[in-house]
Amino acid sequence: MKLPLYSLLVASLIVTVQGQEPGFPKFAAATVHPLATDAATAAYEKGGNAVDAAVAAGLTLGIVDGHNSGIGGGCFLVIRAADGAISAIDGREMAPAKAHRDMYLIGGKLDNEASKTGALASGIPGALRAYDLALKKHGKLTLADLLRPAADIAEKGFMIDEVYARKLAATAAKLKLFPASAAIFFKADGSVLKKGDLLVQKDLALTYRAIADKGLDWFYGGEFAQKTEAWMKENGGIITAADFSNYRALDREPVRSRYRGYDLVCMPPPSSGGVHVAQILNILEHFPIRHFRASSRVHVITEAMKLAFADRAYWLGDPDFVKVPRGLVDPVYAADLAKKIDLDRVTPVPSHNTPARWEGDVFGKHTTHLSTADAAGNWVALNQTINTAFGSKVVIPGTGVLLNDEMDDFAVQPGVPNAFKLVGAEANAIAPGKRPLSSMSPTLVFKEGQPLLTAGAAGGPTIITQTLLLITGILDQDLGPNAALKEPRFHHQWNPDELKIESTFDASTLKRVKALGHTLDLSPGFGACQGVMWDAERKLLVPAHDPRVPGKADGR
Repeated sequence: MKLPLYSLLVASLIVTVQGQEPGFPKFAAATVHPLATDAATAAYEKGGNAVDAAVAAGLTLGIVDGHNSGIGGGCFLVIRAADGAISAIDGREMAPAKAHRDMYLIGGKLDNEASKTGALASGIPGALRAYDLALKKHGKLTLADLLRPAADIAEKGFMIDEVYARKLAATAAKLKLFPASAAIFFKADGSVLKKGDLLVQKDLALTYRAIADKGLDWFYGGEFAQKTEAWMKENGGIITAADFSNYRALDREPVRSRYRGYDLVCMPPPSSGGVHVAQILNILEHFPIRHFRASSRVHVITEAMKLAFADRAYWLGDPDFVKVPRGLVDPVYAADLAKKIDLDRVTPVPSHNTPARWEGDVFGKHTTHLSTADAAGNWVALNQTINTAFGSKVVIPGTGVLLNDEMDDFAVQPGVPNAFKLVGAEANAIAPGKRPLSSMSPTLVFKEGQPLLTAGAAGGPTIITQTLLLITGILDQDLGPNAALKEPRFHHQWNPDELKIESTFDASTLKRVKALGHTLDLSPGFGACQGVMWDAERKLLVPAHDPRVPGKADGR
């Protein structure tokens, strides 16, 4: 049954047919928090487009989902503008000028905590520069227009949800080490805030408004940067105001690839996500996974994941500092890797492989996900993060800004696992001004030149595999985006050699996967993936929100 045309033109109507997913004719957004989705919708209704909406949601998530992201962190945006222009904006954090390869070796021994907590854990935040660049290139509103409504939420406060409360409880001991952090997240009696409590962030509201009133220079080199430098000097840090002044967001050339007749536009290095989503899909092109039973599909995709993550550990880094081979996304290289996969058993992957022309053909120099799209043709995939929960745990006094711990995304020493058990080689070693490798995977999918899907995820290295599984669920299994997000997940990152897999798979599938030789690490659920898909038949934008976490998909 088709809805009459007039009903499709009602902007506020949620359009759905029995058995179909809700869609919207003009605009759609999906984020991990209802207030952020509402902020995106409000920006659209003020005359903005999907780019303005994405930035509004990102700034709001820095208030209401601050354990994951914020203006003290970084982001990547992949944008398809209404005029067809593509931007891949790099707002990844940058190592301070005084950073060096062995900065976490104390007395000859590695300090495993210093890259995760405290004054040495943070890179220079890039989110605000990236937002501003995106708005100036493709938006209709200004950064100030979008900062002020988010500041109001910070000042009035919001009720902490279950996820926020759980993250607070898990990191309370470290947050309490820093007085400015403790003042925000703990009650007067010394107990940490809990689910249902009101979290008020007046200093952060003042910071948002100061940026809105005085411009980005207030943050990058001005009062905020100066306060950060002063705190760092008193607490053994190395970040200076000059580091902030030197930060630039970059518009990079995206990774482009094809999968089963669809075109993908992905984030290039220092994101590893775009390279390896494309690489894994290139490998899967050689297998009819649409026709596989569940255990065989899990097996083949897992084997492809292993090959890609082995390459990630060796080859990936900041392309301004190291040679990252374009051959990693070459279909010919993928065909060679596909031949290594045995359909009947696990194949060991002892090390990385080497693509052709690895020395000369390289990428050019230069964790919350949300998706937005509008009927004018603006599509946005935005990943942002401060790394682990509550980042470095450091709030700069008087600002409310929680700094990231992205220095842990470098190989703090080659071969040493980070907080997510990822290992890296020399390509991702620390250097002044270098950007650490990221798993963030904002991705756009096109069909015959027109946008079909914007996708991405949160959850450390599982970002890559979550994004991959959403894409294959839609393109290989003919699922709607919400149905694809409900499917059980699995993840393999080469090291450690174990398959993280959700226990919601049926027991027989898990048994068959294990019989193929996989070591299973059962999980009740992991990750947080979002997307928006174009339903060409109904001419509607269908937002999709991960059912594993709180959030909201909405539109107009």
